[in-house]
Amino acid sequence: MRLLLFDVDGTLVLTAGAAVRAMDEAFHEVFGVAGAFEHVPMPGRTDGAILKDAFTRAIPQSQILADALSATGVHPVDGEIARYKAAYFKRFAEEIHKPIPDDPARPTRHRFKGMLPGVREVLDALDGRPDVFLGLLTGNYEQGARIKLEYFDLWRYFRCGAYGDDSFDRHALVPVAVARSRQAGCPEVDPRDVVIIGDTPLDVACARDAGVSCVAVATGGYGVDALRAAGADTVFESLADTEAVVRLLTSA
Repeated sequence: MRLLLFDVDGTLVLTAGAAVRAMDEAFHEVFGVAGAFEHVPMPGRTDGAILKDAFTRAIPQSQILADALSATGVHPVDGEIARYKAAYFKRFAEEIHKPIPDDPARPTRHRFKGMLPGVREVLDALDGRPDVFLGLLTGNYEQGARIKLEYFDLWRYFRCGAYGDDSFDRHALVPVAVARSRQAGCPEVDPRDVVIIGDTPLDVACARDAGVSCVAVATGGYGVDALRAAGADTVFESLADTEAVVRLLTSA
């Protein structure tokens, strides 16, 4: 049995920046600060870590955040975070259906909305096989991941996952994903049979830290050379070669 843990953004889909726009709108709604996520690095990071950076940048502009910082020393109280997440999910569920903004100055990944090459074909080929178990390992909050994947009719392929709700630290998500796979019916697997499929050096580092394999795909913001240099076991330009990808993911 092989446990295959897929990242979401840049690996399975891109949403033309819909999530970032929804995050900005939700942050402005709850904390009164516009553009809080501008220049905050996102690829490969958890939503919680991204939000923490936004707090740090926005504190000088928000009395709500300044008061929370003085009270907690870190970030707003849980109730404020819950309000932000609820606002984000509501706005994202609407934003993902909107047309892509016509702005050629936007980053390339924010000008494409769709499944990435080969994703549907690979998942169809893996779905239902008795020798693989499909899960998610993503920095997205669970509801955010669900909104994205349900939009593209991909959520149904995955039986469990580890998400940005579970930890700020992506490295901590591997044992969560493994434990949830067992709860969902996956037999216990050797670490050598756990494979993370992702598109950033942070996905690779997460796998290396956990002692599991990593297959990287250069469909996000990083090229083949950068992913090889990060230490990925195998790097694909994309998942378009269904036979080659499935053969690698299912071989001992």
